[in-house]
Amino acid sequence: MTRSSQNGRIHRRSVLKAATAAFGFPWIVRASALGAGSAVAPSNRITVGCIGVGGQGLYDMGQLLALPDVQVVAVCDPKRDRRDKARQIVNEHYKGDACAAYNDFRELVARPDIDAVQIASTDHWHVLHALAAVRAGKDIYVEKPLGMSIQEAKVLRAACHRYGRRFQFGTQQRSSPQFRQACELAINGRLGKLRAIKVSAPVGVFERTGNVRYTPAPVPEGFDYEMWLGPAPAAPYTPKRCVSPFWFHISDYSLGYIAGWGIHHIDIAQWGNGTELTGPTEIEASGVFPAKDSLCDNPLSWDATMKYANGVILHFTSDGGPIRHGVRFEGDRGWVHVDRGSITAEPASLLREKIGPGEIQLPVSTNHQRNWIDCVKTRAQPICNIDVAVRTETVCQLTWLAVHLGRKLKWDPVKEEFVKDPEANARLVRAMRAPWHL
Repeated sequence: MTRSSQNGRIHRRSVLKAATAAFGFPWIVRASALGAGSAVAPSNRITVGCIGVGGQGLYDMGQLLALPDVQVVAVCDPKRDRRDKARQIVNEHYKGDACAAYNDFRELVARPDIDAVQIASTDHWHVLHALAAVRAGKDIYVEKPLGMSIQEAKVLRAACHRYGRRFQFGTQQRSSPQFRQACELAINGRLGKLRAIKVSAPVGVFERTGNVRYTPAPVPEGFDYEMWLGPAPAAPYTPKRCVSPFWFHISDYSLGYIAGWGIHHIDIAQWGNGTELTGPTEIEASGVFPAKDSLCDNPLSWDATMKYANGVILHFTSDGGPIRHGVRFEGDRGWVHVDRGSITAEPASLLREKIGPGEIQLPVSTNHQRNWIDCVKTRAQPICNIDVAVRTETVCQLTWLAVHLGRKLKWDPVKEEFVKDPEANARLVRAMRAPWHL
């Protein structure tokens, strides 16, 4: 079902009634759950389902609950305790009992009364969850990183365009004024000619806990481990495989902190470099891996250097690199450094400069979920749309591949493939365990 912000909206109570009849959902919609007495009529609310309600998922869901024109109507997670907790939070917030909880995401996306889906599942599930939602006609908010291969990201991009869905990437630093200010200074030449960008992200936290070894154990009651594994290879259950921070460091489920954390700052580097719809042309990288007998196998630390067609050199490292955690734009007349706690510059007067008429003024968002919901309504593009997200994702994917291959790689950002490098190009695709596929 295709919706617009101006017409074609079906009254929410009518839709919920129809959905109950069609799918047999065992719940009754109360007036309080639909927001009776609220300033926003139920029929004007955007209904959202949340897939993945662990730590980040609960935080994201909380951001939605704070929006008066949003109604969270369903949650989904293969861990029963998580989905029950999330459903309780939603029902207490709305003072009702209408929120449904699902183990299987396909039941959630099949509901015709859901307008949009927020996805904060484990990294290896992001694209499959997003594709199911998009193909069901839902707009999506997807936590970073985007996927496990560049092929996955490209398939999702094509689907978003084909079905006309609005996509917001969970790189919420774009909705922080200090990051936008730093990017506007860089992209408008206030630093002089941009020469280098230095990015530093946290080192893998698993490193501080020692080696993690495999210890088999029974699957806990209430945990659908087979659904949690999904497209990843079959593997015996062990508790640390399925909890943070350890799964971040297992390459079957994530690309580690290169993408899991580094993507935040890489996104800002792309924004300020004016390259958010392209990418580097060369990359080489090295990294430090866990012990070979560890359950974890993703790089714990890394050092990558990338070259762009505009001559800018991007130096991307984990903690212990040349700058403190954050992003530093360096030009021939000054620099600006930004992180989540501060923005500094040399000369300091740069921070007092205003971007004027005729200069590049980047889009403004002060709340990532608010920006997404507004775009769901207006059909404008969110501040980190699918085209931008794929390019940011690609930089992290290239870093991960370069660390593993251990040699310089040449990348064609137009064709989105390596130049005359069959070995590297073969790594752009990752197999999925049947029956899951793109």
